[in-house]
Amino acid sequence: MRTDDHRDWKLSLGAFALGDLPAEERAAVAPHLEGCAECRAELRELEGVAALLPLADPTRIEQPPVRPPADLGARIEAQIAAESSREGRERRRRRFRLWIGGAAATAAVAAVLALIVLPIEGGENSPAQEVRFTSVPNGVSIDATLEPHAFGTEIHMYVKGIRSGTLCRVFLRDDNGRTYSAGSFRYRWGDDSEAELSSALDLSQAAAIGVHAGGRTFVAPVSGATAVVMGTDPDPT
Repeated sequence: MRTDDHRDWKLSLGAFALGDLPAEERAAVAPHLEGCAECRAELRELEGVAALLPLADPTRIEQPPVRPPADLGARIEAQIAAESSREGRERRRRRFRLWIGGAAATAAVAAVLALIVLPIEGGENSPAQEVRFTSVPNGVSIDATLEPHAFGTEIHMYVKGIRSGTLCRVFLRDDNGRTYSAGSFRYRWGDDSEAELSSALDLSQAAAIGVHAGGRTFVAPVSGATAVVMGTDPDPT
């Protein structure tokens, strides 16, 4: 799953928590939540806010309710019309629907959000790291991009050439040799070979990244040095 697609799923979580998401889109979001720990955690926070909404009294708010700019709809429609791809147009229409739907509940939500500190993804000091696994069988390629976040490390895995249906388990290892699970995915030949995962280990403390694929384990230092392969089971290709 690519980063832009992941952000699109996040845009649907507010309406999902409020029960305002259309049935078709809700059915599409549910499978993503099963495989994405980050979105599940964010949904739990939003559901907590939604549970408090009935307790909010808009009549007690001294400031007038926040409303979107009068020309917001026109600006968004202009952006949608400028999109050259059908995929881009669909993503922006979803953002437009969620924004307008959320404006109706702004007065009630304002009283609740004042008590909540929302997590942000800014503030990471170390840059993302690119890792290439070099000691792999002929025809197989494994690469990873590691990005620092407040929750730990976001991992983008790129796998190609192994047997379709192979279960790939990803982990990080610190300087002391301790391993931290980053989740798993099942490689399907012909599908998008990128998987988005996460680990609780901070990127600054990660010494290596590893992948269990079939009967072998591939490990590469996050510094980008040559990878090593362990295990004597049959080749995963």
